[in-house]
Amino acid sequence: MGSFHELIAGFHNFQESYLLKEKEFFDQLAHGQKPKSLVIACCDSRVDPAILLGGKPGDLFVVRSIAALIPPVGLSSPRDAVMSALEYGVKHLDVDHLIVMGHSACGGIHAALFPEKIEKEFFLSRWVQMAHPVSEELRRELTAEPTSEVLPDPSAPDFVRRVEEGAVLQSIENLLSYDWIEAKVQEGTLSLHALYYDLKSGTLYVWNAEKEDFEPSQEHHCPKEASLCHF
Repeated sequence: MGSFHELIAGFHNFQESYLLKEKEFFDQLAHGQKPKSLVIACCDSRVDPAILLGGKPGDLFVVRSIAALIPPVGLSSPRDAVMSALEYGVKHLDVDHLIVMGHSACGGIHAALFPEKIEKEFFLSRWVQMAHPVSEELRRELTAEPTSEVLPDPSAPDFVRRVEEGAVLQSIENLLSYDWIEAKVQEGTLSLHALYYDLKSGTLYVWNAEKEDFEPSQEHHCPKEASLCHF
């Protein structure tokens, strides 16, 4: 859609194709929401979690942030939009699942790897700094290898991919820094999940806590024991 007019036309199409044809369903939604899952996804226009995960209106409570980054408890501000949405979803909607979904070709991660390109952008430059520990740790790991003679190239596809995946896991760790999230996880009433979407291959990867790796969703089988399925 290239214009605002097309967006309005798109709503009219939605109204005719869905709203009027499924009036009873949408009438029920008008009285409240009871989503079971809260998805933290990147703002990228190519990665809409409701579409990618096959959700219907009312299925997902969605929070979107650059690179799907979540501030740890010490860095969140009193007026943090991301954390206020998370608090509402966890405490008031009582969701069962918190899902962090990253993706390939992420502009936010690119900005984190090349901070000089956004140094004059006040909000963005500070936000993506939250991904710096991931890239720094990866650099330390790679330079510590016996075969390593030079610093890793931050534009190398494999390096970028590992930082994108690592940022998802860091957001999971940051979620657990909030006692009201960590307590529910310990109680077994809230599960945390990590997803990574590869735009080029169209593959969704799911974090396997047992294997400590992302695996294609086609190969992922969540066991009945919740502790093996989430973090």
